[in-house]
Amino acid sequence: MAVRTNPLTKRKILIIVENLPVPFDSRVWKEACALRDAGYEVRVLSPRGKGYSERYELLEGVHIYRHPMPKEGSTAVGYLWEYGCALFWEFLYAWWVFLTKGFQCIQGCNPPDNIFLVALPFQLFGVKYIFDHHDANPELYLSKYERRDALYKAQVWLEKMTYRFSDVVMATNESYRGLAIERGRRDSKDVFVVRNGPDLDKFRLVPAQPSLKHGKRWLVGYVGTMSIQEGLDILIDVAAYIREKGRTDVHFTCVGGGPGLQGLRELVKQRGLENFVNFTGRVPDSELLDILSTADVCVNPDKPCEMNDISTMIKIAEYMALGKPIVQFDLKEGRATAGDASLYSDNQDQVADFARKILWLLDHPEERQKMGEIGRRRIEQQFAWKYSIDNLLLAYDRAFEKRSNQAGQSLSPTSNN
Repeated sequence: MAVRTNPLTKRKILIIVENLPVPFDSRVWKEACALRDAGYEVRVLSPRGKGYSERYELLEGVHIYRHPMPKEGSTAVGYLWEYGCALFWEFLYAWWVFLTKGFQCIQGCNPPDNIFLVALPFQLFGVKYIFDHHDANPELYLSKYERRDALYKAQVWLEKMTYRFSDVVMATNESYRGLAIERGRRDSKDVFVVRNGPDLDKFRLVPAQPSLKHGKRWLVGYVGTMSIQEGLDILIDVAAYIREKGRTDVHFTCVGGGPGLQGLRELVKQRGLENFVNFTGRVPDSELLDILSTADVCVNPDKPCEMNDISTMIKIAEYMALGKPIVQFDLKEGRATAGDASLYSDNQDQVADFARKILWLLDHPEERQKMGEIGRRRIEQQFAWKYSIDNLLLAYDRAFEKRSNQAGQSLSPTSNN
């Protein structure tokens, strides 16, 4: 990879992410490391979280600052308090970094869509803003609450303002790129698709551990955030359906944390499924790899809705990287990623059809192997993280090109026509 700068003109950037601490946020961490390797001086501002409590850390050449963060909100007041606190600390840290270290570009990673507010005053100093679009927040709000109320309208307005004040947009897939061009009215030259693929140097298959099957013949694996739009309630219904069909040889292990975790564990108890389903919470990467490498089938039960239809879930690519066959609903971007590495469940007959497809795969080992090989090749040849790096660097080149043009215009003599 060619270094794009020299020591005398080193580009300095600040990445702001509010959703997860870094390096736990794997997409942001991969972006930071790729930019570091390309010669950028990279600083990342993120919240503190479990296992990531240091206020400052220099990790593999990346400067990481972490600000305090209240408990994740679950009500309108809770969300306002959470986002308000984060915005306050982001302003404070950004100004401190700017005055003491300097930067020429801010990258804001949503959700939420209010980070542009932090970047606005710095634009007076020629600092450019890159919007790293992780989630379509208006659609995300609808998937959770199914109403177009005042808070929904606020999401729409924040997204509109984010697009307006961004110099460059990085989209995770073609659907999000379309949103930026059509809904955000951005020039296609300023929108780059930077997919969140697995790093095959780190995310690799490890030997299966039969003990992780909880005494069953088969293990079905899931990894992701535990919240409403992820469809974990559907997966619990699927496990109950399989048990009712007399299959006691299948266990479900779900890895990840989130606001819905405790409620899902209680639902498992209420349904009497403790011997069939377990939720691990957040675990180290090594334990995650052990579980997914042991799984016979991996699932993505994200419920059919507009948000999930246009969004690319990193778990799909991670399953494929490990050569695992997948069952998911028939959603646009899920199919675009997995292709023939997945079976696609009926979006209407959700529970029964999803369960039947899991059981069919478990009962057809040759098909499981074939689909797993297809998925692995798709990652190796198309969707691994290494294929996203060029577009990431092109997005930054575009932002700095705009900065140079702006500086040149400000230095040019004015005409006296």
